[in-house]
Amino acid sequence: MYRNKSLKKYLDDLAAKLPAPGGGSAAALTAGLGSCLIGMVINYTLGKPKYAKYQKVLSKMLSKSERIRKRFLELVDLDVAAFKSRDINKSLAVPLEVSRLCFEAIRLCPPLVKRGNINLISDVAVAAILLEAGFSSALFNVRINLKYLKNKARANKINRELNNNRSLVRTVRQDLEVRIHEIIRG
Repeated sequence: MYRNKSLKKYLDDLAAKLPAPGGGSAAALTAGLGSCLIGMVINYTLGKPKYAKYQKVLSKMLSKSERIRKRFLELVDLDVAAFKSRDINKSLAVPLEVSRLCFEAIRLCPPLVKRGNINLISDVAVAAILLEAGFSSALFNVRINLKYLKNKARANKINRELNNNRSLVRTVRQDLEVRIHEIIRG
């Protein structure tokens, strides 16, 4: 389990000629980094008088981002286990969950443009970029596994969900970049 090992060990294994960890695990880690940044921005905002009117909503957002962050860390290891299991349903389930969690997490970013500590506004942009990267990476891992799925109706349903979410994730990230660039420029 990588969650209890050093980052160096994980990166060395990811770069090595090993079947796992691979892209699915890296997608979960990338998304986890984005989720961590959401938590950081909220933690630096809570308790600041300037943002007092947002304390309740920010606390709820922090709780949600923490739940997602912890799950991404679990998924780093679950992806390795799923790959080793050679079970198509397990191999499909992990990146599908990563994509769904990325979709859920990136929706926490737009409110932070107004409600988050302005000194960390660039971290909100980085969070969105990492979550989009995690989503897109997971998408490829889902799609490569879908071609082995015998239930074509299920595969089509998953593809429709992913296409819809992909468009929304991209739009959120692009909109955030525009808004945050404007704020940074003044």
